[in-house]
Amino acid sequence: MKSANHTAVSGFLLLGLSEDLEVQPLLFGLFLSMYLVTVLGNLLIILAVISDSHLHTPMYFFLSNLSFVNISFTSTTVPKMLVNIQTENRAISYTGCLTQVYFFLVFICMDNLLLTVMAYDRFVAICHPLYYTVIMNPRLCGLLILLSFFISIMNALLQSLMVLHLSFCTDLEIPHFFCELAQILKLACSDTLINNILVYLVTSLLGVVPLSGIIFSYIRIFSSILRIPSTGGRYKAFSTCGSHLSVVSLFYGTCAGVYLSSAATLSSRRRAVASVMYTVVTPMMNPFIYSLRNRDMKGALRKLIS
Repeated sequence: MKSANHTAVSGFLLLGLSEDLEVQPLLFGLFLSMYLVTVLGNLLIILAVISDSHLHTPMYFFLSNLSFVNISFTSTTVPKMLVNIQTENRAISYTGCLTQVYFFLVFICMDNLLLTVMAYDRFVAICHPLYYTVIMNPRLCGLLILLSFFISIMNALLQSLMVLHLSFCTDLEIPHFFCELAQILKLACSDTLINNILVYLVTSLLGVVPLSGIIFSYIRIFSSILRIPSTGGRYKAFSTCGSHLSVVSLFYGTCAGVYLSSAATLSSRRRAVASVMYTVVTPMMNPFIYSLRNRDMKGALRKLIS
């Protein structure tokens, strides 16, 4: 195949979820609805936390940041897909594609780290309740958010810059609805060994370490809950972390399902369809999980709406 340096590449083609023209209006309506629900639901969570003084605690501070990340995460991919469907133009510029890769990596990493921070917050609240306000002080909460953003930005910047030295072939079709880093590396004609090593290294480090922290936190949490003598006390303690545990299960479950199964069985197009679960469905479900399972949040939302 004829190759060209990346400076000559004007853009890529996003093949989307389906090439069937009759399905496009259905996809447009479906994804527009899910996107609006995601933005509205997470925005309500943020406004409820800001407006209700009872929710000015570390747990809801982290939750509002998670909602902001969910909005940003979905906004990185879905609007471009909707524009491509509406205009029947699947092209995305080279700069636009790399920009999408960068922000996608920033927000998925930030989502991952925030879930870890929230697990630590629940661990301190349940296992060390007497020292909770001392340990989870405003300064520490702010530092944890800033550290998570810094790690996410550095990771995305490093991986995005590593793409700049690649040259690409004449086949510039991406079988996905957004510019996924793994799909871009497959299109490169030059050697991608260093890029692949970096991807696996960072994925292992930023995937295994936070997940291990979450698992460790919940092992300690469950052991503490089981030592509570009353049934009502155990239920109350578990309810404080039930929503977070549901979100963690949904996020890691969908990510693992997509990447572990796609490596063995799924084609690129089927992997794109499966990716909808963690890129669109999970950010949309998070507000429902936190509002339906949390009495304080339901009360704050009622006050906000009324």
